[in-house]
Amino acid sequence: MDVDDLAWQVSNYRGLPPRTVRLLLEHGHLNLVAQAAVDRGEWFCAEGAVEELCQAGDFGRALSVMEPFVVAGWRAALYAKAEILLRTGRRTEEALDLVRPEEAGRASVTECRDFAEVLGKAGRIDEAIELLVPHLDKSWLLSILVGITDGQGRDERVLELIAPLADHVRQARGEEHRDYALSDAQELQARVLERAGRADEAIRILGQDIAGRRFLAQNTLIAYAELLARHGRLEELRELAGGGDARTVLDIYAGALRHHGRVEEAEAVMRDAIAADDWVGYRAWLSSMLLAEGRLDDAIVVAEPGFGWYDCSNLLAPLVHPLLDRPEELLYLVEHPRVVPHHGHEEFQHWWRAWALAGLGRVDEAITVAGLDRPWTDPRIVKADLLRRAGRLDDAADELRALGTIKAREELCEILVLQGRADEAIAVHPTVAEQRAAEPKPEPVPLSDNGYSLEPPF
Repeated sequence: MDVDDLAWQVSNYRGLPPRTVRLLLEHGHLNLVAQAAVDRGEWFCAEGAVEELCQAGDFGRALSVMEPFVVAGWRAALYAKAEILLRTGRRTEEALDLVRPEEAGRASVTECRDFAEVLGKAGRIDEAIELLVPHLDKSWLLSILVGITDGQGRDERVLELIAPLADHVRQARGEEHRDYALSDAQELQARVLERAGRADEAIRILGQDIAGRRFLAQNTLIAYAELLARHGRLEELRELAGGGDARTVLDIYAGALRHHGRVEEAEAVMRDAIAADDWVGYRAWLSSMLLAEGRLDDAIVVAEPGFGWYDCSNLLAPLVHPLLDRPEELLYLVEHPRVVPHHGHEEFQHWWRAWALAGLGRVDEAITVAGLDRPWTDPRIVKADLLRRAGRLDDAADELRALGTIKAREELCEILVLQGRADEAIAVHPTVAEQRAAEPKPEPVPLSDNGYSLEPPF
């Protein structure tokens, strides 16, 4: 077991990935997952097995699965072991000693953060707070503070600590050189007030900031709109959405109307916005809502002007994705006369149509439509995926076995699990070493005398 391999697994989601581990666990193969963790150094298997074992109260075995990773020096495993010890309910001091920084005064910010989270889980909230206090000039630690104190009866102390930071942000709005490091302090202050039962106060304070434009980030505005929505303050939300920030918060207002059963009003609000300002965001929200209400034809009419736009502005994909498991409706959508190929990415439309056809059992048509001559995708893997979609697992497995590449073996693993052949599935899945060896090696780049590349990107 090697720390470099473990880091590579996590950063690339390789080895047996979380999706495959979940599939194995859902099919009752906890023992195999735990064994793969230890025998093959599979980190995601270790995480999945430990969680299942802890839920079953088998803490001893959970520790035995995690121990080889601890011995290897994998830092995440050390904290995972500490959490197992905490979950036993009897080994708190042992857990804390395991991860306690050797010299608290010289611990890095990351070490303080990690140890504070363990202290929080151990119920040592006051110690966790005091550990974080010297570092609250960093917004990501302020969020940790708010998180670990949730429901712990320390809201007043947290509010004392947040107040000067939120005031600093309010004053920074008018400064020429603004410091955005604590731009979320106001919304965090409102969140703590709300959970402390002081929602009216949170709305009043944050509302004054919004009205006076004393905030730095758009997220603060969104947080205020969501706060109003959670507490049914629809009139105030309507006024906010009717101003210059409509593009940011109108969808929150329309969503609140829908949540309160006022679907027709939500639709009218968004249609009025489209009539006044035909912005893609309004069409995206309304078309998605109409689809959720079972009105596919109406959703298509709203989204159709954006079916040919680029990438994230293209409005076909938001309708396709909720229908991936509904092949009949998906086929109706992608074959609708108003649908045009995804601008610059026509292959997506072809693939979506093939996916729908396969889901309806029309595999031969699906394979033809998928465009198997595409250079960036191995056609046999595409074919196997469509066969799997159609429920023809044996045929899909045969295709992948014949191919035998690293990618094919990864896909074959999941099919074998679905066939009830989990032992074979894990055996056929490539090891981390095999996966890393198969990764394309970057071409050497010529460097100048100063060490920088002579070719882009510089």
